[in-house]
Formats: sequence, structure tokens, C-alpha cells
Amino acid sequence: MKKLLAVLLLALPAVARSQQPPADPLLDAMKTELARSVKALGSAEAAPLYYLGYEAYDKTSYSVSAQAGALYNDDFRRSRFLDVDARIGAPSLDNTHEMKGGGAYNSKQQQAAALPVEDDQDALRAELWNLTDNAYKAALDQYSKVKMNKSVTAEEEDKSDDFTPGVPQVFYEKAAFPEVDKEKFRALVRRLSEKFKPYDFIFDADVRLAADTVNRYMVNSEGTSIVTGNTYVRLMYSLYTRTADGMDLSRLKIYDSDGTADLPGEEEIARDIDTSIAELRAQRLVPPEQPYSGPVIVESRAAGVFFHEILGHRLEGHRQKSEESGQTFAKKVGQPIMPDFLSVYDDPTQYRHGRQFLRGFYRYDDEAVPAQKAVLVENGILKGFLMGRSPIKDFSASNGHGRRSEGRGAVARMGNLIAVSSNTLPYKQLRARLIEEARKAKKPYGLVVSDIAGGFTITDRYLPQSFSVNVTMGYKVYTDGRPDEPVRGLNLIGTPLQTFSRILVTGDDPGVFNGSCGAESGWVPVSAVSPSLLFSEMETEKVQKSNARPPVLKPPFTDKEGK
Repeated sequence: MKKLLAVLLLALPAVARSQQPPADPLLDAMKTELARSVKALGSAEAAPLYYLGYEAYDKTSYSVSAQAGALYNDDFRRSRFLDVDARIGAPSLDNTHEMKGGGAYNSKQQQAAALPVEDDQDALRAELWNLTDNAYKAALDQYSKVKMNKSVTAEEEDKSDDFTPGVPQVFYEKAAFPEVDKEKFRALVRRLSEKFKPYDFIFDADVRLAADTVNRYMVNSEGTSIVTGNTYVRLMYSLYTRTADGMDLSRLKIYDSDGTADLPGEEEIARDIDTSIAELRAQRLVPPEQPYSGPVIVESRAAGVFFHEILGHRLEGHRQKSEESGQTFAKKVGQPIMPDFLSVYDDPTQYRHGRQFLRGFYRYDDEAVPAQKAVLVENGILKGFLMGRSPIKDFSASNGHGRRSEGRGAVARMGNLIAVSSNTLPYKQLRARLIEEARKAKKPYGLVVSDIAGGFTITDRYLPQSFSVNVTMGYKVYTDGRPDEPVRGLNLIGTPLQTFSRILVTGDDPGVFNGSCGAESGWVPVSAVSPSLLFSEMETEKVQKSNARPPVLKPPFTDKEGK
């Protein structure tokens, strides 16, 4: 047991943690002004201020990028922002209630502003006071609109409260900005960006490093006082080309960590760049793909994105009661929604998967609730939803998934979405099974999708409940033994209920996707883990393309004739 504990401790980030926080001017200013505001504003109007929360973001960032061997950006900055969450009325009905007929989330914007980066109490409290006043008045105005809207519109199907009372939390843990050898990384991005210069079909390419440390401060009228920090380090490269028929193609690779020491070495990145250049060159030489319907393998990292886009967003709790939402899974708890060998959960407390850092890790959500593992699907059966402090029918408690970026109201969002399978094959056998399924379907080839660039899933009720994700790298696997052939210009499309029912088997190769997810509560860091998936049938469609011509001249450093 002691050995296991040591392993778990090593897996967590290096931070300064204390249950009794040290002197912290920002935290002190927030507590002082919160107490003053609650006392004065609680009963200042007929409609009471029943909850007030502050969340401050103290961010330190460094970024450097290069193109064609020259630095384009070299920037170090410090910033602070503040959100104020003011709630008027009562937990059963407050100013955040959905306005029917006016957009599902128009009442979930919040008051946000910049704070001084210096620890001057007077300056900090002045901004807190000013923003609190604005937030309070806006909440009063919105509450009157909510009550009017309820009086003239039909009764909601889900009559759950607007807010769940919370348990006071006290926690202090700041993250320190990592040691970044700026000269080393300036030289690194210069050298790596030089690798694209010999190739005249690449008209844009860059290499960049970004390091961000965000310390979040949360205090509220329930007695919570939390400081918690995360560090995100990202090294990435991207390259772009345009085909003769006007289609833009790209390759992108991202390396994520919580510090610079865990980033791969230059030789490994250089090999990956060579692979991406070869893939992009091969894609340019094939014709655009025609619509296809047949067996498909979505490889592991891309499958993580697939689960995130197609399933995760539809299991966010607030969508289950929104009158604007399609509510695909709202009434399917206890029912099978995918094969019984698949289970899915979201666990923001998981810091790594194997050796890979997970960007979706956090200790507390943006509603001051401890992060928790949420079981969503168990053996194919839908068990529950991602929940913030906005309750829904039969799910009254938060499971620590209320998230946002500054200036947005928190809603239920993903952290680390993880799919696991009890029906797996080694990848070589999975590929053989793809060929077998293609022959059964009388198709000349099966399709392998190795990389997708996000996409979108429609959850609004007034639109079809479908999805479309862009395939940035894939290839045809022919049943007659011909060499694999790259594909370009296609999206995977479908509807969730039908698509998940067509998963036949998975690989034994879980892969990690790290990214940032944008939705109505802003951009939040997320991760997804999944094995490769074999579908008996998926459909593709052509992508929209620009029809613009490629550059008329070659890049100057490859144009031998023009010199």
C-alpha cells in the first residue's frame, strides 16, 4: 500500500499546497470585498441577492514561434481577470434561468474584467467593487426578464431548480510557472522550422512553444475559499498546402505536458515532421474523395476526439433540461446506447494516462465543487450525465463538472473523457477484420481514419441531431491487396444513436487526445482517451473547399529559376 501511495504522489503536479493559506493579497482583497458586498446587497432590493461568487484567474504565459528559421513571436506576459457570479431570487428560480424563445444560454453570460497584476489592495478592491456593482445590476435586470418570460411562455417539462446549494470548501494550492530556457527554445523552434524550407508545395508552416500557468482563486457567499493552479506546456508544429483544385490541406502535431522536461527530444520531433511532410505530399497527389458508406476504422487518438464530439457534448447535464436542446439521451438512462463491451466515464482527477499528461485534469471545477469521476456509460447502458450545479430531473447533485473561461457562466463540461472496451483485438487483427467487413459489404476497400480536426455536433432542437468531423488524414485499405492509398477531402457524418450501434470491436491501443474545447461557457482544456474503433458502416461527405488557386510563384527560398 505504501508503494502504491508513492506512485500516486509522483503522478501529481509539483505545487505549493496548504490547508492554512499564506498571506495572499489577491485572496484577501476578494474575501474582504465579498463580505462587504454580501452584507450590503443581500437585501438592498425586493428581489434578494442570495449568492455571490468571485473567480479570479492569475495567468503567466510565455510563447515563442518561428517560420522558415526566423522568430515570429517571442512573448512573456502576466494577466489577471475576474468573474462575478451574482444570483438574484432563489435557487428554485434565479436570473440564470433559461429564457425560452430567446436562445438557450443568453442568461448565462457573466460580468468579467481585468484586474491589476500588482498586489495593491486598494486597486484590487476598487475593481472588485466596480465589477460587483455592474454584475448585481445586470442580475436584477435579468431576473425581472426571467419572471416575465416564465409568465408568458409554456411550462417547462423539467421543473428542476436553477441552482444547487454547495458545501463550503477551503483549499490552497498554487502552481509555479515552470523553468523555461528561453534561449534553448528560441533556437529549437528556429531549427525545426527550417525543415520545411526545401519543400515548394508547403506554403505556410510554423513551430511554436507555449507555456501557461493559471492559478484560479474562488471565494463565495457560502464560505468557500479555494486557490488551485494548473500548468500547461505545448509544443506544436503545423504545415499547410493547397491542391491544384483549390483544397487546403494541413498536418498538425501537438506535444502536451505540464513542464518542459517531459517534451520529446529534437530528433523525435524532426522525425515526426518528416513523416508529416511525406503524408501531406502524398495527399496532394490523390484526387478528392467521393462520398463513401462502408466499414471504417477510427484510430485511437481520433476516436478520442470522436467520443468527445459525438457523445460527450450530448451528455452535458444542462442540455437535458434546456428547451432549446435536442435532448438525445435525456430519457435513455438505464437503456443501452452502445454495444455492451463499451464503458465511458469522465474523470478530471486523473492526472496522467500512462506517461501522458492529461490537460483535462483539475482539482475543483469553476463552481467550487471538488472534481469527481462521473460514470456515464457502463457496459453499454447509459448511467448518468456530466453535472454542474444546475440540477436536472433525477440528478440533483453536481459531480464537479461545472466549467467556464472568463466572462462566461459555468455549465456542465467534459474534463478527461475515457472510453474503455472489453472486446479488443491487436491492431493488426483489427485491420484484417476491416478488410473482412469490406468484402462482406462488397466494397473494394475499407477506410482508416488516423486523424480528425474536431468538427461539430448539433445539439439544438431546431436542427438535425447529427455530427460532422473533418478527416485530416486517412487512407483506403484495399481488399485485393493493393497498397494503401491516402484520402483527402472528406467528413465523417451521421447521427449518434445509429453510429454507436455500429461499433463491432475495438483495438487494444488506447490513445490520448489533448486539446481545448469551445462551447457556450468558453474554452476549457480537455482530454479524451479511446481505443481504435471498427464500425460496420459509416458515411462520408465531401468537404467544403475554397476553390482558390495555389500560390502562383514558388516560395522564394525554393525558386531556383527566379533567382
